[in-house]
Formats: sequence, structure tokens, C-alpha cells
Amino acid sequence: MSIVFVPKKQRGKAKINQETIQRLLDENDQLIRCITEYMQKGRAVECVQYQQILHRNIVYLATIADVSPDSPASSNGLSNASTPAMNGHEGSQ
Repeated sequence: MSIVFVPKKQRGKAKINQETIQRLLDENDQLIRCITEYMQKGRAVECVQYQQILHRNIVYLATIADVSPDSPASSNGLSNASTPAMNGHEGSQ
């Protein structure tokens, strides 16, 4: 069972640390391997449940990244608007 499935009464009480994030990343790696294996065997229907868990994990990680005060861009003093790779319009003229 994914660690993202937390009972409602415990939601918001867990501390997000590097260990939790790494466990989710490792779980995502395993899910991707499992999905790939099932797809190669032509068992796409069985992949759906794993894809849903993977999606939920990715959304959870993205949410953590969005609210994290120590994201790489903010710790470097850069914002999304001033980062050429993020903006997509810088340097194309």
C-alpha cells in the first residue's frame, strides 16, 4: 500500500522529510518497473491500478515541491519568472 494513503484523521500531521520523499521516489520507481513489465506482457488492464497510485504519488510530491520553502529555485535566489528554462521566452530572440 502506498504511503500516500493516510487516514483522514492523520492527514496534515505527518512531517515531510527527506526519508519520506525518498521512499515515495523509490516506490514510484518500482511502480514504473511494474507498469512497464505488465505493458510488455500485453496486460495493460492490470496496469491501471498501478498507474493510479503512481499518479497520486506524483501529485503528492508536486504539492510538496510547490509549498516547500527550500526549493532549489528559491534557495538560489531565482524565481520562475526570471529563470529562462522555466519561462521559455528568454533567449529566443
